[in-house]
Amino acid sequence: MFQVMVSRNFYKQFNNLSQDVKERIRKGLNELKNDPLNPRAGADIKSLKDTVPQKHRLRIGNYRLIYRIDGTNVMLIELFVRSRGYRE
Repeated sequence: MFQVMVSRNFYKQFNNLSQDVKERIRKGLNELKNDPLNPRAGADIKSLKDTVPQKHRLRIGNYRLIYRIDGTNVMLIELFVRSRGYRE
């Protein structure tokens, strides 16, 4: 079991969302607690190339959640709409 930790940036972005989107993201976060590395039904996970430290992406509808894994901690870095695209 992994522990999910949020950054200030993620927290600000999350609070600006509607309640139904927040609920979908919470369900995705529960999937990360079980296994943040392997893609499966309910968890479209992808490892991002050329990132140091290694980062991963969880797709939740039109939203993308960027996170990294540190031991048994999943550090949520950023949440954004797909149309915005990825940044360094």
